[in-house]
Amino acid sequence: MLRLAVLGFGCVQFCGAVALGLLTSAGPAMIAPAVIGALIVLGTTLERFRYKPLRAIRPGPGWQLTGERFVDPETGKIVQVWQKDSTGERLYATLPDSFNEEQRLQ
Repeated sequence: MLRLAVLGFGCVQFCGAVALGLLTSAGPAMIAPAVIGALIVLGTTLERFRYKPLRAIRPGPGWQLTGERFVDPETGKIVQVWQKDSTGERLYATLPDSFNEEQRLQ
């Protein structure tokens, strides 16, 4: 919901700046607001590729458990961090619901 609001704000700012720039004599003054609106839209759109979704399964061979654990604020589940030593890639996987509290917090 917040993502859509930010995208809407960025679109309105970009389109408004372009429209005002074309319809008035303030064309050069509208460059900065248009660029800021475009950056808001671009950043909000591209952030989906930066932050990877949580997985519910263990990764395949070559992945090492780092020992890092945290509670995902969005789902409330405990997340384990895995790393592939050959590439440095990190993967975030939730613990299965079948674990009891003592096993989950070890």
